[in-house]
Amino acid sequence: MSDDPLDQAFLALADPVRRAIIARLSTGSATVNELAEPFAITKQAVSRHIAVLEAAGLVTRSRDAQRRPVHLDPAALERLTAWIDRYRLQGEAAYRRLDVVLAASITEEKES
Repeated sequence: MSDDPLDQAFLALADPVRRAIIARLSTGSATVNELAEPFAITKQAVSRHIAVLEAAGLVTRSRDAQRRPVHLDPAALERLTAWIDRYRLQGEAAYRRLDVVLAASITEEKES
């Protein structure tokens, strides 16, 4: 696995179970048992998925007495969103320039 945090995050999110865990954690912290409920996989497998998400910096764990809740790191998701938005905005700017060219072409065609 790459050492680049962005690569690690996207690799972690490539798995549908891990994306579902992130979606669940977006509603609040949860234990491994709570996160494992909707899946037909073992709690150990869910723990491994959580470890991948934790290594990618997307989630953290804390200790609350005997509970070890898993928490989503919103700042990590914001970094991913910022990276995506940079390229989305560049793409939108290119389409706006294309719209101007097409509009000018249509106007020119109508005048001919």
